[in-house]
Amino acid sequence: MSLWQEIREDVQAALERDPAARSWLEVVLFYPGFHARLFHRLAHALHRHGVPLLPRGIMHLARFLTGIEIHPGAKIGRRFFIDHGMGVVIGETAEIGDDVTLYQGVTLGGTSTLRVKRHPTLERGVVVGAGAKVIGAVTIGENSQIGAGSVVVTNVPPNATVVGVPGHIVAFRDTSNNVIHRLPDPEWERINELDRKVAELQQLVQHLEEHVRQLHDGHHAAAQQPRE
Repeated sequence: MSLWQEIREDVQAALERDPAARSWLEVVLFYPGFHARLFHRLAHALHRHGVPLLPRGIMHLARFLTGIEIHPGAKIGRRFFIDHGMGVVIGETAEIGDDVTLYQGVTLGGTSTLRVKRHPTLERGVVVGAGAKVIGAVTIGENSQIGAGSVVVTNVPPNATVVGVPGHIVAFRDTSNNVIHRLPDPEWERINELDRKVAELQQLVQHLEEHVRQLHDGHHAAAQQPRE
């Protein structure tokens, strides 16, 4: 596939995934995620050929212009879309498959200081919500969704939905019939149990207050009666 075809695919991806996008010209002129991807294509090509300094300089300029930081060594597939984009960070050994979507504030970060694979791999169709952090050389299976603000430090199987800190799986999508199967969530169940306990205590307190008020009214009425 030619470079021009890949760029057209990027524009089409933005039009399909962002309801606010009105035209291809709007995407080309005003979408920082699209601009960052253009810069990265050039920087990544130079990085692969061993050109020193210049790839980092290109992406440094891209960060200044777009608010998106992508290391020249990161591998990015086709139809990649960054919505809004401010604060997105993609590390050197990150690998991103086709049709992946990232929202603002996403970090694909590393945990090791060694020169090894230390950043995440996102397979085809992954969606990462705003402010989510995917840390380490973990793999996020295809078509999985990472909820906004989640912190993921372990592998995620395909078609899963992950939320929380640390991230845990709360649902799977059945690809045969496109039905979402929700899993038990111990934390949510615990919160619901605490809510029930609080409601029971509130009812008990109200009952005791009513009982005390009745006793008080009874004593007061008895004190008001004239003595013989």
